[in-house]
Amino acid sequence: MTSASNDHSENMINKQSVIENVSKSNQVETNLSGKIHNSQNKSSGDVSSIAPHQDKTNTIDKPEVKNPSIDEPSTTKPLQIDDKPLATKKPAPSTPAKPKAVRKPRTTTKKPASSAKTLSTVTKSASQTTANPINNITSKPAMTTTPKPLTTALATISSKASSKSSATSKSLALTTTNKTTPANTLTKIAWQRLEDGTYSPNSYIHRDLSLLAFHLRVLAQAASPRHPLLERLFFLIIFSSNMDEFFEIRVAGIMQKLSVGNVADTPHGMRPSEVLDEISAITHKAIAEQYRILNEDILPALAKQDIRYLKRDELNAKQSAWMKRYFIEQVSPVLTPISIDPAHPFPRLVNKSLNFIATLEGKDAFGRDINLAIVPAPRSLPRVIRLPDELTGGKEHHVMLSAIIHEHIGELFPGMNVTGCHQFRLTRNADLDLADDVDDIAKALEGELENRRFGDKVRLEVTTDCPTPISDYLLEEFGLHNNQLYRVNGPVNITRLLFDFNLPDLRYQPFTRIVPKAFRRDIDKLDKTTSMFAAMRKGDVLVHHPFDSFTPVINLLWQAANDPKVLAIKQTLYRSGTNSEIVKALAAAARNGKEVTAVIELRARFDEASNIAVANFLQEAGAVVVYGIVGYKTHAKLMLIVRREDNRIRRYVHLGTGNYHAANAKVYTDYGLFTADPDISEDVHKIFQELTGMGKPANLKKLLHAPFTLHDKLISFIDDEIAHAKAGKRAHIIIKVNALTERRLIDKLYDASQAGVTVELILRSICCLRPQVKGLSENITVRSVIGRFLEHTRVYYFYNNGDERMYCASADWMDRNLFHRVEVAFPIEDKGLFKQIYHDGLLNYLKDNTQSWALDGNGDWQQNQPAVNEPVHIAQDHLLKVINRVGE
Repeated sequence: MTSASNDHSENMINKQSVIENVSKSNQVETNLSGKIHNSQNKSSGDVSSIAPHQDKTNTIDKPEVKNPSIDEPSTTKPLQIDDKPLATKKPAPSTPAKPKAVRKPRTTTKKPASSAKTLSTVTKSASQTTANPINNITSKPAMTTTPKPLTTALATISSKASSKSSATSKSLALTTTNKTTPANTLTKIAWQRLEDGTYSPNSYIHRDLSLLAFHLRVLAQAASPRHPLLERLFFLIIFSSNMDEFFEIRVAGIMQKLSVGNVADTPHGMRPSEVLDEISAITHKAIAEQYRILNEDILPALAKQDIRYLKRDELNAKQSAWMKRYFIEQVSPVLTPISIDPAHPFPRLVNKSLNFIATLEGKDAFGRDINLAIVPAPRSLPRVIRLPDELTGGKEHHVMLSAIIHEHIGELFPGMNVTGCHQFRLTRNADLDLADDVDDIAKALEGELENRRFGDKVRLEVTTDCPTPISDYLLEEFGLHNNQLYRVNGPVNITRLLFDFNLPDLRYQPFTRIVPKAFRRDIDKLDKTTSMFAAMRKGDVLVHHPFDSFTPVINLLWQAANDPKVLAIKQTLYRSGTNSEIVKALAAAARNGKEVTAVIELRARFDEASNIAVANFLQEAGAVVVYGIVGYKTHAKLMLIVRREDNRIRRYVHLGTGNYHAANAKVYTDYGLFTADPDISEDVHKIFQELTGMGKPANLKKLLHAPFTLHDKLISFIDDEIAHAKAGKRAHIIIKVNALTERRLIDKLYDASQAGVTVELILRSICCLRPQVKGLSENITVRSVIGRFLEHTRVYYFYNNGDERMYCASADWMDRNLFHRVEVAFPIEDKGLFKQIYHDGLLNYLKDNTQSWALDGNGDWQQNQPAVNEPVHIAQDHLLKVINRVGE
């Protein structure tokens, strides 16, 4: 599974990631990290808008098969502008006509005509060679003819960013190919080495376009028949979640930059306006493709399994009667229709909330001639409602909340005629703006969390049948332009679709997670309450999640909480929750008289409220809670246990590449190291002193520590490889991280390539480096692996003339990780564990020829395929087979 960044993909693609507990009660929420989690605090939409009681037909031209889309568009001819389908809409006139029912907007500033952008469409190839439908998604001019779906086996994503002086357009494209893995072909670009030692802007790929390319690779999974059906639906949900966060954080940030000046301030040389235009072109086409996959592929396949999202005209008399009772008893009591008139201005709508705009005729009880009304859908209402078994024969048949409201919206306006009802959703800037000089981070954050719900507007979503005058009215009301309008052929927020059905044949094959041999009770015959400490004294123990169980991490804390010899426990927490066993164990330890210190990062994006609750819970239990360092997020994954043994103090440590979160550990790949090494334990002790006290940076023996030593050490390690290569010796670097954006590291890797160092990069999401460019990066390859689990391990490997170095780390190679966060990289010194990570965590992924994607110098991502007679190798499946015995 995959989710959005970095905070987008890790949250990935940022939120906790993409893929945490998903509620069966349909309270599904996203974190852009790529994360999906349960929440009662956020809301989103569901199904397309239509006028009440209209006949419903599907707008997709596919006459041979009735499309069981949950969208319910009008039977009227699709809206056209300038005699072209809406999908290839021309820029709207600066003063669009309004229907009689729509009052004149009250906005004081009308958007200029020059700012309107053409609504992008999906450019599709006519070739149809294999399954796995993915459309061309490019920023080139759209085809004016009706596009056909592209059904080929591979998807290629390209992002091309030119320098300031270049007239070449910058594009990011999702195309497809059925070629097998090509031989490395060098790209020729006119790069330059500048006087200051850096490289010209065209040597880099734009950060946000690269992140968008990752989201498109996730979307490609939804179209791939290699994944089980419900997992494909989940990938579609993840993509929707990632796109929400992409707009809330990344697009909103670029818009803020544009508001203070349209100046290029990043290495790639693109101005904010150029980036926004490029993003708009790509995302319009990608989202259109997302709904095509939903309507043409996934929903028909679900219908064959008796999983259906029923339209109103598909309900029988008993089901319709039940739906009316449900509206009267469950929905209507919590709805608050708001008329738009001088006494009722346009309401302030919550970020990503589902809303309906109704057009009305007639006079209300007070004789007012009301033309418009807004009906917000409360967060307390589920977006998908399962019909009772007695009405469906026990089948998984559901109706959307929007369908229920559409059908009975007239009940909210007695005596008036509802002429139209259309759903819409507004996305706002959700990033938090917290000053560095606040007196109380927790209190400041609590205030900012409320502001997040009402940040600046960045995107408007309506359904395909929403009349242009209505969408234009909403755009003007929100101060948005045409390129910020997204028309969707289905639910305005796919993240609220139910997918967690009890149908094992439509899910990935389950597996049993392994407890490392050293921690199995039948191996260590010592006291069961202290057996883990005994195992750690014997040697380092490695866990590789999700293949290995997260239980040992929890058990270690519980053993420490109940062990009378344990004096103190110190722990960093980045993403967690009050129901976490980790948090419960820390609270129990505090109540048992241990000195418990929790360093909680309150600013973990989209988990701020949860972390504040954790902090309060632990404080009430008697733990010491600190919030880290203002201006530096505490992202390191550290646990320190202090124990008295034989009248002396001994420390035990756990370090990890991922968060202390049991749900994430089931779907993220991460490494964790249990060790009693005295030097590492002393280093961790010093880091906790830095976080809770004052003083100069600690002098560490083995750990690399951001923001102090990590970046400089990485530069020196690369310099060592360069020196070995220049001396004619073997030089090799393998880096596996989530993202690579830091310019000095990129420049140093370019230097290494030019010196003859072999550089292999395994990057989940963002890559600002251009590999395989003639003269610049000929010896650098970049690949990305997207699959069942969200890739999250961070491993740094340097051959070092045979004296090999390997570190696992919490840090990606990004500016924020290396300079603005507290991060830790820890060495792998045990030869057996070194070999395990090298083969399972690095070489295994370099061999993947099916779920991996290769990046070229143009910024194009192409999915790899086995060569003729080459066996299929999928890295994650290989680990499931050798570790968990799946498939035997």
